[in-house]
Amino acid sequence: MEKKGHVQILENMSKLILGEIAKANYSSLLNDFVESELFLIDGDSLLITCLNDKKLKTEQNLHFIYLVERYLLDLKSKGGQFIVVFFKDFEHSYFQIPPLLPLRTALILHLQQNTDINVQTEFSGCFSEEWNCFLEQNCPYFLLISDEGITQLQTFLFYFFIIQSWYKRISIALTSGQESDIIRVYAYFMLSRYKNQHFFKENEQKMKRAYQTIIEHLKKSSVIALTPLFHQFKFSSLEKEIYWSIDQLRGLWPKGSDIRRILCVLSCSLSLKMYHHFLEKRKEKSSEIDIPENNLASLTEVQDLCRMYCLSVVFLLHLPLSQRACARLITSSWKDSISTFLQMKKWCEFFVLRNLESSKTWNVDFTYVCDINDGPLWINIAYYYENEHIQGLQFDLGKAIEVDYNDLWSAVSHLVREFPVGPSVPLRVTKQLFLQKKQSPIGDSQEMVPNLGFIPVTSPIIRRFVGDMLDQVTFLRSDDPVVTSLVKYKEFHELVHWHSHKPLSDHYERTKSFTQGGRGPSDLQGKSKEFLRSKQKLQAFQQRFGSNLDGTTSKVIVTQSVVPKKTFVAGKNKKSQCSKADIIIQENTNRLLEKEKEKESHRWETLSFSIEGEMKENFHSGITKLEDFLKTCKSNSVKFTVEMVGLKASLNAWKEHCQGAGKVRKDFSIAIHMMKRIHSIMERYQEFLQNPDKKEISRCLRYLGFDNLVKTLDPTQIMENERKSKKFRYAIDMGPARFQLQQMGHYLIRNERKDPDPRVNDFIPDTWQRELLDVVDNNESAVIVAPTSSGKTYASYYCMEKVLRESDNGVIVYVSPTKALVNQVSATVQSRYTKRLPEGQVLCGVFTRDFRSDILNCQVLVTVPACFEILLLSPTHQEWVEKIRYVIFDEVHCLGGEIGADIWEHLLVMIRCPFLALSATISNPEHLTEWLQSVRRYWQGAEKNIDDFQSQDAKDCIRASKRYVKVKKSYRVRLVLYEERYNDLEKHVCSLRGGDIVFNHYHPLASLTTDHIEKYGFPSDLSLSPRESIQLYDTMVQVWKGWPKAQELCPEEFIYFKNKIVITKMDARKYEAALKEEICNWMKNGNENMVKKVLKILRPASVSHSDSMGETFPLLVEKLREMNKLPALFFMFKIIDVEKRAQSVCDALEKKQVMRQPDNVDKEVHMLTNKLKKVKKSMEKTSSVPENALKRSSRMDQSIIREAEHTALQKKLEKKTEIPPDCTYANIKVIDAETLEMMLYSIKKTRKGKELENLAKRGIGYHHGSLDAKERRFVEILFRKGFVRVVTATGTLALGINMPCRSVVFAQNSIYLDALNYRQMSGRAGRRGQDFLGNVFFYDIPLPKIEKLIKSKVPELKGQFPLSMTLILRLMLLASRACNVTDAEAKVISVLNHSLLSFKKPRIKEILKLYFLFSLQFLVKEGYLDCEGNPIGFAGLVAHLYYEEPSNLLFVSFLKKGLFHNLCQPTKKGSKHFSQDVMEKLTLVLANLFGRRYVPAKFLDANFKFYQSKVFLEELPTDFNIALRKYNEQVTRDFSYFLLIVSKFADMKVEHQLPLSKIEFPGKNEDTSKLASHLMSCKEDRSAVSPFACLSGVTNQDLLQVGNIDSVSRRVKKEIHIKGR
Repeated sequence: MEKKGHVQILENMSKLILGEIAKANYSSLLNDFVESELFLIDGDSLLITCLNDKKLKTEQNLHFIYLVERYLLDLKSKGGQFIVVFFKDFEHSYFQIPPLLPLRTALILHLQQNTDINVQTEFSGCFSEEWNCFLEQNCPYFLLISDEGITQLQTFLFYFFIIQSWYKRISIALTSGQESDIIRVYAYFMLSRYKNQHFFKENEQKMKRAYQTIIEHLKKSSVIALTPLFHQFKFSSLEKEIYWSIDQLRGLWPKGSDIRRILCVLSCSLSLKMYHHFLEKRKEKSSEIDIPENNLASLTEVQDLCRMYCLSVVFLLHLPLSQRACARLITSSWKDSISTFLQMKKWCEFFVLRNLESSKTWNVDFTYVCDINDGPLWINIAYYYENEHIQGLQFDLGKAIEVDYNDLWSAVSHLVREFPVGPSVPLRVTKQLFLQKKQSPIGDSQEMVPNLGFIPVTSPIIRRFVGDMLDQVTFLRSDDPVVTSLVKYKEFHELVHWHSHKPLSDHYERTKSFTQGGRGPSDLQGKSKEFLRSKQKLQAFQQRFGSNLDGTTSKVIVTQSVVPKKTFVAGKNKKSQCSKADIIIQENTNRLLEKEKEKESHRWETLSFSIEGEMKENFHSGITKLEDFLKTCKSNSVKFTVEMVGLKASLNAWKEHCQGAGKVRKDFSIAIHMMKRIHSIMERYQEFLQNPDKKEISRCLRYLGFDNLVKTLDPTQIMENERKSKKFRYAIDMGPARFQLQQMGHYLIRNERKDPDPRVNDFIPDTWQRELLDVVDNNESAVIVAPTSSGKTYASYYCMEKVLRESDNGVIVYVSPTKALVNQVSATVQSRYTKRLPEGQVLCGVFTRDFRSDILNCQVLVTVPACFEILLLSPTHQEWVEKIRYVIFDEVHCLGGEIGADIWEHLLVMIRCPFLALSATISNPEHLTEWLQSVRRYWQGAEKNIDDFQSQDAKDCIRASKRYVKVKKSYRVRLVLYEERYNDLEKHVCSLRGGDIVFNHYHPLASLTTDHIEKYGFPSDLSLSPRESIQLYDTMVQVWKGWPKAQELCPEEFIYFKNKIVITKMDARKYEAALKEEICNWMKNGNENMVKKVLKILRPASVSHSDSMGETFPLLVEKLREMNKLPALFFMFKIIDVEKRAQSVCDALEKKQVMRQPDNVDKEVHMLTNKLKKVKKSMEKTSSVPENALKRSSRMDQSIIREAEHTALQKKLEKKTEIPPDCTYANIKVIDAETLEMMLYSIKKTRKGKELENLAKRGIGYHHGSLDAKERRFVEILFRKGFVRVVTATGTLALGINMPCRSVVFAQNSIYLDALNYRQMSGRAGRRGQDFLGNVFFYDIPLPKIEKLIKSKVPELKGQFPLSMTLILRLMLLASRACNVTDAEAKVISVLNHSLLSFKKPRIKEILKLYFLFSLQFLVKEGYLDCEGNPIGFAGLVAHLYYEEPSNLLFVSFLKKGLFHNLCQPTKKGSKHFSQDVMEKLTLVLANLFGRRYVPAKFLDANFKFYQSKVFLEELPTDFNIALRKYNEQVTRDFSYFLLIVSKFADMKVEHQLPLSKIEFPGKNEDTSKLASHLMSCKEDRSAVSPFACLSGVTNQDLLQVGNIDSVSRRVKKEIHIKGR
C-alpha cells in the first residue's frame, strides 16, 4: 500500500509540473532590472545542462568546465547575482553512472577554489530544516533548475525541489530551452501560484516519505553497484586505504603538488590494488561474479592502461592549450574487457577527490582541478601504441615529459605494496587491444569550402564605419561565382504605402488630416463633417481630461519674433536698466497687488470671527479652516496676521488641554500646531515681526518648556522662579530639537527660494528648476534626474511654450514610453495651451500604433519611441524632421528595458536638435550624460558639413527649411541632479496576528548589514525621516553606553540644532549624514559588533504571514482608513488579483451595510420603487391627456401633486438606498453629481464599465493594462479628484501616470517587484501640497525581500545591442533615398557609431562592426542591396516588417520564390475566392512565420488533450518546408564562412583562458616531444572554434550544423566575438 501511495504522489507531482510547463512564459530571466536580485542555480541541473552539449566528448573535463564557466559568466556579466546549490542527497543519483561522480566533485571543487561563485554544499536536501532557514534568510527571486534528469529518479528529485520552492513562493526558471544574447538570458518561467503552494501543503508528509524512500533506494543501489567491484572492501576500509596513500604521497612530495599529479597517482594506485583484490576474489569464488573469464583484462594489461593514463596526465602538465587543440580525435571507444577497471578507477577518483577536499594539512594546488582528465587524449595515446607503435612508427617522449612520467609511475609503484607494477618503460608490455576494432583518426572533411572573402560593396557609409577593418579582410574577385550569381533586381523606390497604396508624402499626410483621406469636395460634404464632429468631441474630452490633470487654466500663445535670450540670473535686473514702459508696468503691477491685499484683508475680517470661534470650540477643525485660508491667501501681511491669530489660539488650546490632562499623556498635536505657526512666522514673515509679536512667541515657547529658545529670541528676558514653577505643568518633557525632529519632522520647513522668477507665474521655482529653465532658454540639452513629483515635468511644458511662441512652424516632440502616458500628456497640452494657427495646422498631434492624429501638421507631437523612429528613418519625412526644435524624452531609464530599449538609443543619437531626458531612477546619470555629450559633439562637427551641402538635387528639399526661424543651437548637455524628495517616505510592515493586522514601522537602516555597509557604504537614496534619525541616535546610545560622541550628536547639542527655534529639513539632513558617518567610523575603528547590535534592534520583529492574507485584504484597507492613510494605491502584479482584491473590498463594504440595515429594508425599497414607477406613469398619462378633456387649472393641480409625490418618493428611496459613510471610501464632497454622472456615462458601453461603476460608488477602483483607455481614464480622474480613494493596480501606474496618493501598499510579492519598480511605485506616495509625509506599506512581502528592495541600487544603464539586419537595411534606405544626402549619412553614421553599449568599449565596437559586415553581406546576397549599397527588390517590404525580424526575411524569401503565388490559386479563373484548403494552408504558413510560440520539450510528455483548438503547429506544406530548409542551410553556411573570415580578429589571449576563473593554459608548443607533435597533428581547420571546444574534436565544419535562422541571428550577436563555439 505504501509503495502504491508513493507512486501516486509521484504521478500527481509529474502531472502538476507538466501542467505548469504548459503555461510557462518564455521571458527574460533577468527581467529588465532584476540584476540586483538574488536567485538560485541548482548545481546538478547546471551539470546536466552542460553535459547535454552535443559536441562535448566523454571524459573531456576541461571542455566541460569551459561550458560551465561560460554559462555562469553569461549570467554574471548580465548583472545576475546567484548562489549555486549542490544537495548531498543528489549525489546518490549518480552512483549508477560512476564517470559523473568525480566530474561532479571536481566541478564543486573548481567553483569553490578558483572562482568567487557562492557555492553551497552543506544541505542534505530540499526538505531539511537548514535549507528552509537558508531560503527565509536570502529570499531568492527564482530557482534555475532542469525539468529532466539523467534518470527517472533524478527527474523526481528535481520535481521535489521545484514543488518545495513553489511552496516557499520561489518561481522556477527552466534550463531547458534557455537562450542568450549579448544583453539578456531567456528561459521558460513558471510562477509560484497558490495552487502549487496548496498542493505542497496538502501532500507535504506524503512527499517527504516518497522522497526519503527514493533516497534510501538510491543508497541501496549504490551498495549493490559497489559490491561486485570492491567485494569485501567496506567504505571504512577504503577510506583508511586512501588516508594511508595520501600520507605516503605526502612523504614523497612534502611541499605539495598539483591536483592532477596527486589524483593521477592516487587513483592509479588505488584502482590497481582494488582490481588486484577483485581478480583474487574472483579466482576464489568465480561463481559469485557473473562475468565471463575472457571478458576481463589481466592485471598486467590494466597496468599498461595506467601507464598510458599517467602519460596523458603528463601531457596535460606540459602541453599548452593551443597545441592540445590540434589533437587527433579517435572515433573508437574502449572495449568491454576494461570497463570493470575503468569503473573502479572512476570510483577511486571520486573517493580521492572527496577526501582531498577535506584534507587541510597538505598543500594541494587545486588550480587545475578543472583539467584532471582528458579521455580523448588517453584514447589517442592508446591508439598510437596499439596501431602505430607496433608498426614501427616510434617517437620520443621528450626529456622533460619523460622525467615527469617516470616520477609519476615511481610514485604509483611506491604506493602499491601488494604486487609489483613493473617499470615505467616500455609503456606497453602486453598486446591486448583496449580499443574497438573500427578505429581511425578523423578524416578530412568531404565538403569543399569555397573561396573565402567579402563581396565588394562600395558605399560612403561602409567606408566611414568599417573602413579600418576592410584593409584586414579578403574580398572576392568580380569573376568569383558568388559575385556573378547575385540576382540583379530593380532599384527600389518607395512612393506609396505597402498596405494601402496611398502616396508617401508630407503634403498628402497633412491634407489627409483634415479630409480624413477624402478624395474631393464631395467627400468633404459627407464623411468629413462626421469626422470633424467626432474630432471636436475628442478635443473637448481631452481638454476636460487635461484640466483635471493639470489644474491650470488654458494659456493663449501668440507667436513672437525671436530675440536671442541671455541666461536669466535672478537678482541682477537693475532699476537703471528698466525702460519707461517697464516702470509703468511695474507701477500697475504694484497697484494690482495693493488691491489684492485689500481684498484679502477684507476676506479675513469677514471669516476671522467664525474661524476664531471654531478654534475655541473645536481646535482641530478650526485650525484646518485657518490653514485652508492660508493656502488661498497671497498677501504676506495678511498671512502674518492670520498666523499670529492661529498662534494665540494654539497657546490657549494647549493651556486648556494641559489643565485637563492631569496624569494622562499629553496630546502633542496642539503643541505641533503651535510650533508650526512659530516656524512659519520666523521663517517667512520676519519683516513683519514687532516686539509684541516676539514677546508672544517667547511666551508660547516658555509654556512649551523651551527656555533656551526664549533666550535665543530675546536674550534680555530673565525667567522668574514663580512663573517657572507655574508653567512647569505645561512644558513638554523633551528638548526643543528632539521635539521638532521626533514629533513634527515632516512639517519642517524646506529650503525653498523666496525670490520669484519672472518666467514662472504659478510658483517660485527651486534652484535646480531654474537651471532647467536656463537650459531651455539657451537651447541646450539636459539629462534630468529628480524624484517623482518633484516638478521636473514643468520644464517640458516651459519648453513647449517656448517653441510655440517662436514660430508657427517649429515642432517639439514629446516621447513617452506608454500609450497611457501619451494620452495624459496630449490632454494636458490641449487643455494648457491655446494658439491661433494658420489653416491646416493644429496645436497637438498624437502618433501611436493604434491611433494617429495630425502627425505632420501639429506643433506638439506626443508619441511613443517606435513611431517616432518611423518618422526619423523615413526618407519622405525628412522635411518635417528638419522642423523639430526640441525633443523631450520622458522616463528615459527605459533605455535599460527589454523591449524597445534599442529604439530609445536610436532616437537619442539621430536627432539634431536639443533634448530633455527625464527620469527619476537612473543610477549612473554621469555615464549617460557623458555618452550623450559625445553624440552632441559628433553632431557639432557633422552639421558644419550639412550646412555646406549645396547639391542641386537637395535645393528643393532644403528650400522649406530656410523659411523656418533659425535659432542659435547649443551642443552642450547638462546633467541636472536633484535627490531630495519634498515629502519623506516612511515604511511599514504589515503583520497578521490573532486575526488582526498590525503595523510595524520599518527603519531603513534595518535593511542593511555590516558587510553591505563595509563594501558599498550607505545607498545614496536611502534617506531617513527626522523621526528615524532620532530613533537611530537613541539606539546607538542604548547599545554603547560609553559612546564618546553621544553628547556631541545629542539633538539638543548638535551644532546645527543648538538653541535654534526653526530647524529646517536641510538641518535634519545634516544630522542624518553625521549619524551615518559615525556608523562608518564605528566600523573603521573595530566596533563592528556594536553596529550589528544597532541594526538588530532597528530590525522589526518577525513578520507573521498566513495563507489567508488575500482574504484579510479588506481588513487592511479598513485599517488604513482608520489611520487616515487614504487615498492609497495597492500594487499587485497579476491582473486577476488586481480585480479580485478590489471586488473583495467592495463585497466587504456591502456586507457591512447589509448587516446594519433592518430586515425589511429590501421590501421597502421594492415597494418605493414600484410606487415611483406608478407615479411616473401617471405623470406621463396626465401630460398626454388632450387639452379640452380637462380644465387647465385641474390639469395643473394634478401635475403639481404628481410632481410633489414623485419628489417625495424619490427622496425616500434615496435615503433608503443611501450608502452610510463608513460603508464607502468615496469622498462625495469633492465632485458634483452632474460631473459624476458624466464620468459614469463615459464608461457605460465599455467591457468593464458596470463593474467599475459599482466599485466607484464605494470609492474603489482598479487599473491595469488590459482595461480600455476610457476605463483607465475614468479611474485616473476620479482618483485624482479624491472621489475614489482605493485603487488596486499593476505596474501600469509606475511609469509617469499622474496619480499621487497618501500611501502606497505593496500587496503582492513577485519577481517583477524589483529595485526599479519599487522606487517608481513608492514614489507615488506623498502628494506635494497635500501630504507632508508619504507612507509605504508592505503587505504579504517577506522581510528579506523588503531589505533587498530598500538597499538595492537601481541597475545601471549599460545599453542594448543596437543593430539588426532590418535596421541596417532601413539605414541604407535612408542614406540612399533622402533628399539631403549629407544629413542622412550623418544620421546613419551616428546610429552605427554611438551605441551606449560600445561607449568607451572598443572591443564591443569591434563586434558591432563585424555584425554590420555580416548583415551587409547577407542583404547583398539576398538581393535587398546592390553592390553600391542601394536598396533593390523587396527591400521596402522587408523594412516595413522590421518588427518581425527574422520572420520578415523568410517571408520575403518565400514571396520571391513564388510559393505564395502557387499556393493562393483562386477556385476559378478571374475569381477572388479561395478554397478552404488554400486558406487553411495560408494560415498555417503565416502562423509558422509570425505566430510561433515555443514550449519546453518536456511538455510533449504530458499527453494533454485539446478539444477546441490546435495547439501544436503542423508541418509546413512540402514546398514551403523544402524552401525553409534550404534557406536555413544557406544562412548557416554564410555565417560559418563569415566566422572563418573574421576569426583573425579574435583575442587569442582571452581564447586560451577559462572565461570566469581566468585560469590560463599558455606556453609554447612542446617541440622536443616527437610523440606529442604526432598526437597533436590534426589537419582539420579549427581557426574559428574555441580551443576548449577543439579538445572535443570540434572543427570549422561543425559550424554548419546550426538548426534554424533564429539560432543564427542569436549567435551572430552573442558569439561573433569568440571563436565560433
